[in-house]
Amino acid sequence: MTERIEGNGGDLVLAALRGYGVREMFTLSGGHVFPLYDAAHRAGDAADGQPVMRIVDVRHEQSAVFAAEAVAKLQRRPGLAVLTAGPGVTNGISGLTSAYFNASPVLVLGGRAPAFRWGSGSLQEIDHVPLVAPVTKHAATVFATEDVPAAINTALTAALRPHRGPAFLDLPLEVVFSTADVDLPAVPVIAPIEPDPEEVAKAARLIAAAQRPVIVAGSDVYAGDAVTALRAAAEALGVPVFTNGMGRGALPPEHPLAFAKSRRTALKGADVIVVVGTPLDFRLSFGDFGDAQVVHIVDAPEQRAGHVAPAAAPVGDLRLILSALADHPGDRTDHTDWIAELRVAEDAAKAKHAGEMAADSDPIRPARIYGELRQVLDRDAITIGDGGDFVSYAGRYLEPALPGTWLDPGPYGCLGTGMGYAMGARITHPDRQVCVLMGDGAAGFSLMDVESLVRQKLPVVIVVGNNGIWGLEKHPMQAMYGYDVAADLQPGLRYDDVVTALGGAGETVAKAADLGPALKRAFDAGVPYLVNVLTDPTDAYPRSSNLA
Repeated sequence: MTERIEGNGGDLVLAALRGYGVREMFTLSGGHVFPLYDAAHRAGDAADGQPVMRIVDVRHEQSAVFAAEAVAKLQRRPGLAVLTAGPGVTNGISGLTSAYFNASPVLVLGGRAPAFRWGSGSLQEIDHVPLVAPVTKHAATVFATEDVPAAINTALTAALRPHRGPAFLDLPLEVVFSTADVDLPAVPVIAPIEPDPEEVAKAARLIAAAQRPVIVAGSDVYAGDAVTALRAAAEALGVPVFTNGMGRGALPPEHPLAFAKSRRTALKGADVIVVVGTPLDFRLSFGDFGDAQVVHIVDAPEQRAGHVAPAAAPVGDLRLILSALADHPGDRTDHTDWIAELRVAEDAAKAKHAGEMAADSDPIRPARIYGELRQVLDRDAITIGDGGDFVSYAGRYLEPALPGTWLDPGPYGCLGTGMGYAMGARITHPDRQVCVLMGDGAAGFSLMDVESLVRQKLPVVIVVGNNGIWGLEKHPMQAMYGYDVAADLQPGLRYDDVVTALGGAGETVAKAADLGPALKRAFDAGVPYLVNVLTDPTDAYPRSSNLA
């Protein structure tokens, strides 16, 4: 039966969003979007006692978009950010761009100067759509109040259709303040993309016949709810699995086919490399694996790599493709020896890393922080990376045990995600540990939003690796030029005092032996708590340049 709704633009927005499961509005207050707040306030609580639409406000619009993205990532449904006109929208563009690169179905609703005065110089009058169109799947202005529900449907259909991504609508002042009486359109069913059976069969034959195959699984495996299918395919074909992004945790560390620390050995020795749900970008040598054949499995045609020619490239719903691989009826090569070879390399790397994580040196080496974190993080803890050099160590030393427990900025590499991601994670999982791993450079982007966490009673633990430099820039500049500029921060800066001043708590740690007790206090605190760890500025994460 068709539902009819009467109300202002804000009422129509909330009514249209209800069918998509959206229950949080991340925002920074602005007069252009008051009717959306009014509608959320008047909607009250649902039957479970929770607000029909919870308003969570921030100190910078980028945090609102990052929080919405965290909800979208973790819950696999749309996240909502509401931004006021002009600078409100432009402040959110980095968040939109990250969501675009991360295939996160975020809906950003922007206020807009009144259409009837357009061109007269109203406050914050600017056409947002051309600015955001390149980094969204759909961007439009809604010019009539009665068109609001249909516009929401169109935007979210685009956002949820593979390959997923953000959408943007702006609402002129008179559109949101006016009223209308309209029928709510039905929430559309997003049909899966059916893969080409011949291309899937071709991929299956390549993998099954390989002597040394490897699977690399990325974020779309989690976003596409294909974790179970990935495990089934790996087990049926006997293929070792490596992961990146939100693919981490798809196989638990104890799984016999789960590998993390022998990736270089695996990619160098493999004859078939199966990349699932992640692009062939700088994180994977741009798809150049020497003589190995590449099978690239993606969820939408536009995700096919244009710079390489894979041996097979199935496109479509990842669950369907991976399930078909698991059901491959043909002969399969025994990969026992290959798996055993990788396990030797994996165990050797683990032993080396165990020594690094136990290092008792002062200044503290970053590896020791992760050794201590492994002792206190619960199996289902949500770990958030916001930084460059310091967070690179997290990728090396932490091994998420469950899918949907790892958030990082993704391939766009935008710093400042930390506090927004923490809000979205805490709201999604109110009973789990939430730990933000933050470089001292990244702290400068969003730490003020600790005040938002404090005010809205959203406790998280923030661990800052404080080496007083921009590590990803200082060491390479020294190597390239013999000097560095614009790469130093204040050594020993008390980021914990900043958090304390904002209503949270924290402490500075300068001795390795003090790390464990400090982390325990942080997780027991029940408020935003920052552990400011003074680390060795000469300790540089080993890497080769992947910028080109």
